[in-house]
Amino acid sequence: MESTLSDLTSSLSRDMPEVLRWGGALARRIREFNISLPGKTSGSHLTDALTLADIGVQEILVGALRDRDPLFRQARIEAEEENGDLHLFADHAPWTIALDPIDGTRQYRDRTGDGYAVMLSLRTRDTLHYSLVFLPEMGESGTWVEAIGDTIRCGPDDPLMTARKTLDAIAPVDPDNRPDSKRIYLIGFQDHDAARAHDVTDAGLEGVAPDDMPGSIYPLLADGQFGGSLIHSPNIYDFPVSLHMARILGGDAVWVHDGQSVHFDELWMDERADMLRLPGIVACSANRQTLETLVELAGDWSRQRYAD
Repeated sequence: MESTLSDLTSSLSRDMPEVLRWGGALARRIREFNISLPGKTSGSHLTDALTLADIGVQEILVGALRDRDPLFRQARIEAEEENGDLHLFADHAPWTIALDPIDGTRQYRDRTGDGYAVMLSLRTRDTLHYSLVFLPEMGESGTWVEAIGDTIRCGPDDPLMTARKTLDAIAPVDPDNRPDSKRIYLIGFQDHDAARAHDVTDAGLEGVAPDDMPGSIYPLLADGQFGGSLIHSPNIYDFPVSLHMARILGGDAVWVHDGQSVHFDELWMDERADMLRLPGIVACSANRQTLETLVELAGDWSRQRYAD
């Protein structure tokens, strides 16, 4: 198992950066058109956005995983959308590749910012082993975030080099020189995101609701502009990348009701949003003291995502 996991990690890091770059180019191009689709009905404007880009980029990602290395088909695929040859991958395996073809779909669809991303990660039941994020419109040519081993890279794309060489040329994040921000991203509390952000601020940190976010959480967490997140029932297509980075940086992601480290044995299907989620409220930070503050604050908040 360990050798297969190592091979999966190295193969994903070798083969998939250029594929995410291609997916990002497609997303950037078709964003110029009317691309909205119906399909999600949770009642939350933050999770119900769906576009042709979600479908098109996922087709590219799944097709590349199908064709690039037979080893990839030994893993399970958990993808936010339902298209692509998902049936060709394992039904049961200790390794899961998660895909989010367009993270930040509402901002992408509404053309309100550059914080959308194409994302891929590899996990086992207890933790992450590889994370890759490409933000096609952040910066002149896009921005990368990659987590592998004990290394996080965050920096600009260079389309004159291969994607893998570009990533290798980005200096790793230095945990000892990374700022320790008090800003905490909140999402998932339905109509109460802003109120919960105020609660976090009152606890001595700085809560930031979704509408006030300056961009994607992943580069902001990597470079220390944000200290972490507090999320109600986070989905398993994008949130685990934050968990991965927090653990590399010496922190963790924990359930606030008991302070225990998050694992992936207890997922539930949110039928309203058509996505798999972790149960309850999860605090994530590179700073252990910040985690303690968030656990103390939110430990008795309701674990139910939707009101009856």
